[in-house]
Amino acid sequence: MSTVETVRKAAEPIVKELGLELWDVEFKKEGSEYFLRVYIDRPDGVWVSDCEDVSRKLDPVIDGLDAIDHSFNFEVLSAGLVRELKKTEHINRFAGKTVSVRLFKIPEGLTVKTKQFDAVIVSADENIAIFDINGEKYSIDRKTISKITIDLV
Repeated sequence: MSTVETVRKAAEPIVKELGLELWDVEFKKEGSEYFLRVYIDRPDGVWVSDCEDVSRKLDPVIDGLDAIDHSFNFEVLSAGLVRELKKTEHINRFAGKTVSVRLFKIPEGLTVKTKQFDAVIVSADENIAIFDINGEKYSIDRKTISKITIDLV
């Protein structure tokens, strides 16, 4: 199991117990440092105290996992007002909303001739995301999608 999956599995019950949703977990190197980031959400918003509560409860659990064999920075953050939609359930949660879509490559048949555009989410499954682009529906293979972001402001 990857570091991210190990932490996700450990974090899920703690985050739920606090009345929050585990939005995402990232483990990445930035410059010379590693960062483990746990993103949380709640329909009525996340407070700094929520991040502190999750951090206090989760930090000793992560230390006990021994999933990371070098030093790292641990952060608990709100999913934010501008957020990436990575999971199928995240994409479907925002069906009917306008998002920014970035592609690795432009698929055949897509009338948009740029790798980044705005579209309305129709639906998604593990393989395909369906978007309404200027009144026309397009099915796009999720493997060709680099990033989907929504601005909740």
